[in-house]
Amino acid sequence: MKQFSPSCERNKESILTVLQEVLPASGVVLEIGSGSGQHAAYFARALPQLEWQPSDVAENLPSIRAWRAEAGLPNLREPLLLDLFAEPWPVTSVQALVCINTVHIVSWPGVEKLFTGAGRLLASGAVMFVYGPYRYSTRPLEPSNEEFDRWLKARDAQSGVRLFEDVNALAHENGLMLAGDRAMPANNRSIWWIKK
Repeated sequence: MKQFSPSCERNKESILTVLQEVLPASGVVLEIGSGSGQHAAYFARALPQLEWQPSDVAENLPSIRAWRAEAGLPNLREPLLLDLFAEPWPVTSVQALVCINTVHIVSWPGVEKLFTGAGRLLASGAVMFVYGPYRYSTRPLEPSNEEFDRWLKARDAQSGVRLFEDVNALAHENGLMLAGDRAMPANNRSIWWIKK
């Protein structure tokens, strides 16, 4: 029932440092692709001024619920069933959107749905934050990410390390303006946009 992700355990502190900087002082944060639920429990505890709304596909909800039950936090909400392709999304108003290690897992049409959904959902001034590996047209992909990209594509041909410029163009098309792009441990990036 309760899943454990070693990568979540490794990256939670470094991600939190950026979230503390970019998230609003109050309001609801929608986390898309909450996975095991570890991040939701950790961030909700560290950011008590925010309401943390986890979400994911059906198969991951039991683990998220288990982490939520164990945490017992008043600001950690019951997870929502959210399929990027199912419209409308089951939430109508949030002050920020967080999406960790999801963009390289879902198909490109899924990434498009993520950004069109974010563009519709977020009000002017709201933040969209993503974390994960990215490739850039201006420099070679790190060997570890080349290997990871091969592994992803062998597992699912529609997934893979995305080109930053493509993702940023998609954000821009949906009214999201680049506000930050920061190098993180293990050749990952924290990238965030502000809704116009």
